[in-house]
Amino acid sequence: MADGLNCDLKSLTPLQLFEKVTEQGEKVRALKAGKAPKDEIDAAVRMLLSLKQSYKIATGQDYQAGMPPRDLVLINNSTTKEDDEDFVDPWTVQTSNAKGVDYDKLIVRFGSSKIDTDLINRIERAIGQKPHRFLRRGIFFSHRDMDQILDAYENKKSFYLYTGRGPSSQAMHVGHLIPFIFTKWLQEVFDVPLVIQLTDDEKYLWKDLTIEKAYEYARENAKDIIACGFDINKTFIFSDLDYLGTSTGFYKNIVRVQKHVTFNQVKGIFGFTDSDCIGKISFPAIQAAPSFSSSFPQIFNGKENIQCLIPCAIDQDPYFRMTRDVAPRIGQPKPALLHSVFFPALQGAQTKMSASDPNSSIFLTDTPKQIKTKINKHAFSGGRDTIEEHRKYGGNCDVDVSFMYLTFFLEDDDKLEQLKQAYTSGELLTGELKKVLIETLQPLIAAHQERRKQVTDEMVKQFMTPRKLAFEF
Repeated sequence: MADGLNCDLKSLTPLQLFEKVTEQGEKVRALKAGKAPKDEIDAAVRMLLSLKQSYKIATGQDYQAGMPPRDLVLINNSTTKEDDEDFVDPWTVQTSNAKGVDYDKLIVRFGSSKIDTDLINRIERAIGQKPHRFLRRGIFFSHRDMDQILDAYENKKSFYLYTGRGPSSQAMHVGHLIPFIFTKWLQEVFDVPLVIQLTDDEKYLWKDLTIEKAYEYARENAKDIIACGFDINKTFIFSDLDYLGTSTGFYKNIVRVQKHVTFNQVKGIFGFTDSDCIGKISFPAIQAAPSFSSSFPQIFNGKENIQCLIPCAIDQDPYFRMTRDVAPRIGQPKPALLHSVFFPALQGAQTKMSASDPNSSIFLTDTPKQIKTKINKHAFSGGRDTIEEHRKYGGNCDVDVSFMYLTFFLEDDDKLEQLKQAYTSGELLTGELKKVLIETLQPLIAAHQERRKQVTDEMVKQFMTPRKLAFEF
């Protein structure tokens, strides 16, 4: 039996071994906390020690909680660097660091600007209220030309918001809510129009989906977006498969962008190859077009000089770097951007959430029981292997997924800081921290589900009908 286990372990990669050790450590903690029989605990501890030994043989290093092995050779914009192992593009996010992507390096690489205290203070002065927790906590951490947006707002000039969603599955997860929660807040404090693009055409081109299924997902995702509480009089949600065929302004802008971007440029920006379908190669122009107010003549009365602000995750930035490069050449203002960090998978910030893996995140359709089970079973812990060690050395909030999730969803700054201090000191155990997260997410998701039940097909149709919004241009 032991020989068979050793053979199985030898076939695992260092990262898989790391995850096995982590999982077994969680099991030992759970058995001890549950006062399991001594022989059962002893057997689990022996297994943990065996796994740690296998890990050391495979990697040449001792297992350290929250510090996965550096065995991922990742590409950074077509180059490999030992000191920079993050890979980020619009479809793939990879890092070998349990803390997640190094965002300071990403700012340098993408050439954006850090959202610093001065900018946050300026936003606070402009809106006359406390900035959103996503700004206060560095969840939205980078920008392009946000100072221009504030200049316009302070001078009583208009701007508008644009964000989007690629509908690749029927159910969205909590990570998908991040741009919409923040965009809703921006819309409310600045009182501006909002357009939301559902890129069902993109998902048809990239995924194994029929056009009909991609469109169905778009309408289902629209219900979750509407359930965030957007004002129907100030918000236009559109499916590319629908809107592209009805708006001459939108299509004209797509063609303008297409004329000014070469095949070599999109290959360089997005990594397309000669074997990619031509739909993929031309798609970036479709995501660029909503950045220009003339794409929505029914909202902006055909005006072309209204600047756009785009809140999005930083992996979408390549689309808008291209857009900002093209904009002056087609007589349009450059869109401004606010970039968010990535929402971590339950298994840790170095793994990717997947709609096909129900255990990689908390979905908006999950029941309270499913939420509790997923967090208790799958949320990567920054705690120690034993309660004794944890009390002595404390936990690591930088890699603990439960704490990361609380950073996104717990509104109270003081409570978050108290939890951090207690966990870091060892006073608060992993199970107790997970309990706080469960009690935070269960009511939040239940409330979202209740609001979604009120969203009718007729309401979706109203949000998605091209029309004038409650603004004069």
